[in-house]
Amino acid sequence: MLALRLHAPAPVERAPLRIEEVPAPTPEPGGIRLAVRACGLCHTDLHIVEGELLPPRRPLVPGHQVVGIVDALGPDVCGLCHTDLHIVEGELLPPRRPLVPGHQVVGIVDALGPDVRRFRVGDRVGAAWLHQTCGACPACRHGTENLCPEARFTGFHVDGGYAALMTVPAAFAYPLPAAIPDATAAPLLCAGIIGYRALRVAGVRPGERLGLFGFGASAHLALQMARAWGCEVLVFTRAPAHLELARTLGAAWAGSADEPPLAPLDRAVLFAPAGALVPAALRRLRPGGTLAIAAVYLDRVPEFDYALLYGERVVRSVTASTRRDGEELLELAAAIPLRPEVETFPLTAANEALAALKASRLRAAGVLIP
Repeated sequence: MLALRLHAPAPVERAPLRIEEVPAPTPEPGGIRLAVRACGLCHTDLHIVEGELLPPRRPLVPGHQVVGIVDALGPDVCGLCHTDLHIVEGELLPPRRPLVPGHQVVGIVDALGPDVRRFRVGDRVGAAWLHQTCGACPACRHGTENLCPEARFTGFHVDGGYAALMTVPAAFAYPLPAAIPDATAAPLLCAGIIGYRALRVAGVRPGERLGLFGFGASAHLALQMARAWGCEVLVFTRAPAHLELARTLGAAWAGSADEPPLAPLDRAVLFAPAGALVPAALRRLRPGGTLAIAAVYLDRVPEFDYALLYGERVVRSVTASTRRDGEELLELAAAIPLRPEVETFPLTAANEALAALKASRLRAAGVLIP
């Protein structure tokens, strides 16, 4: 089968992902194989590819926003994510290489492992960042499986959706509503899920004033969710295309974080991997407000005066997601409905697509199509 594999992290402009023919994976007991139909691009992929997040093995196939038909589970579509970019460029160092990135995967089940009862061959399912957990630790027992110390992640610990086929445990795959097209479903599996969890971690309540710092795939979906809850949403970004999209989607205000203060925010979410925005966001929070940091990788946070925290302001990190987050997000996506802005690329153009993501040339979400 065709796969794009990372052997060594490097700046994405050097095209570190290699197009290779590799053996098709076989689903393990309890697993399924997807024929990939779409895989989303993610900033996490970028961090891994560029070496900011180092995967546990190499070469690795990135991609963790996968939609596919159960083939054994072969992805059909894979979303582009900043995590993929961080993996490719070595900002996130994966624990194995070669590695296939990609963790927003839509596919068709084309093969079943032993003991699989949840899916049938031909089902369309999604695979996301959370690949597997131990199920026995305190975090797993108490509903916070995203904090499991043995958690394994798609396109990081195991090969992801930048390939024709991939495998996933059936218990960690999502049935997908037929009404959501492949390319639209892929970004929901990471950008959507993380956006939803970030709003929950920030404690957003209906009618509050919310600030979003950074505006890409996840933030443009979070804005739609918050607007559906009656929130006033302010977007802090610089790219003209992102400013235009934010206003089109109903942002009450959109502009640079350097602009003069507006009315204080009740909640804020930082999506951009820019540590300098942490004090910038805190300056705009009211006393008692919460800032949620939804970046898997964040560069250095500059020193700031304690006065920015004083007044019981709270800073919380967002760490991965749970299966419940995914299930609730997919229900919410159908109910609102969420409308991801998507730009598609052929799978073989993954290096170029990640470069566009890095340079903020994508209007919102990027998706790879095999």
